[in-house]
Amino acid sequence: MIQFLHTQADLAAALERLVQADPRLAPVLDKAGEPALRRGEPGFPGIARIICGQQLSTASASAIWGRLQTAFDPFHHDALRRARADRLARLGLSAAKIKSIKAIANAIAKGELDLDHVGRSEADVAHAALIAMHGIGPWTADIYLLFCLGHADAWPAGDLALQESARIALGLQARPSAKELTLIADAWRPWRGVAAHLLWGYYHVVKRREGVAVEAKPIKPKAVKPAVLKVARKAKRNGRTKRPGAVGTKS
Repeated sequence: MIQFLHTQADLAAALERLVQADPRLAPVLDKAGEPALRRGEPGFPGIARIICGQQLSTASASAIWGRLQTAFDPFHHDALRRARADRLARLGLSAAKIKSIKAIANAIAKGELDLDHVGRSEADVAHAALIAMHGIGPWTADIYLLFCLGHADAWPAGDLALQESARIALGLQARPSAKELTLIADAWRPWRGVAAHLLWGYYHVVKRREGVAVEAKPIKPKAVKPAVLKVARKAKRNGRTKRPGAVGTKS
């Protein structure tokens, strides 16, 4: 049976079942506390809002979404697919986001994407149906399932904060890849989405204690430029131990 989280009480009950299934998560829940259930609007408006907010600050995303809602009321896929691209651009959407939102609106209009069916499907089936559409990547699909539908088993394995939280919570030597995290989460079915809510809450608590801004995403190491490596190797051959950054090459 497919499980959905419609209320905070639903989440609390699901957390209890999750911890019973995997006692390793009990101390995680003790430290993080019960996360608040956040729900957004389902359907086309929900997906459009997620795409609208990608790679933007919360304030910027909210401002653009507010302008879109005002300009298109009601916010219907037919109105968006017919809208001129320059009008959408003036409201703050990038060219890529305009293309994605229009592609999804067209797919819904043609019957290629049935969001009602997605809302009744198991997490993996719903995920596959969403990412088959242009403009919907794995992260967007899973965030929609979690926060717009309240799907209790959606699992955004590629989320960096979730990977790092799992590393700390489970005492792993390295941050797991998306594939590794998917395998780990198999033990949490049908409550993987509940585990995601818990681990995100735990990530915020741990990073706050470490003095790290909780909204900051893990930063990928910068690639060392070939010129820097060349100078470093030469210094090593000459018996010196200069740092690459000390040779005057911009990093």
